[in-house]
Amino acid sequence: MNRIIILGCAGSGKTTLARQLARRIAAPVICLDEIWEHLGKDNLGRFREMLTEAHASEAWVSDGNFALATFDIRLPRADLVIWLDRPRLSCAWRATMRVFQPGQHHRPRDVAKVLRFIWGFDRINRPRIEAARAEHGLHAPVVRLRNDREIAALLRAARPTSA
Repeated sequence: MNRIIILGCAGSGKTTLARQLARRIAAPVICLDEIWEHLGKDNLGRFREMLTEAHASEAWVSDGNFALATFDIRLPRADLVIWLDRPRLSCAWRATMRVFQPGQHHRPRDVAKVLRFIWGFDRINRPRIEAARAEHGLHAPVVRLRNDREIAALLRAARPTSA
């Protein structure tokens, strides 16, 4: 497992897991939210160019959904897809608490919008993500992690593999 995509609702722990997993397999993290925030929302073409370059390497952990805009780039090269299937209340709590952490780009004014997104995720976004995954990446096995124990087990088992 050298090229991993981590999916999940806002607040599910995608970025945290991506960083931990990348250390375990000695691979870079590609954080889609950070790239998107850096470029601005009006630069989809450059966003896709940067993702194409970043995902051309032989090892990476790709953190974020952006299914409709990026799955055609990321999924064909993925070895594994990890779905973080955390409960909505857990995601809501984590998303709310991160606005108070130093160095976060999340702002208190965005909390209500993020909570609406979380509450509608399974009904609106998950089906879209799954449809895009079916179109671009059915070859990649999917691991669904629902709690800290399952995440810890995955991290313990993670090792770099030869290309």
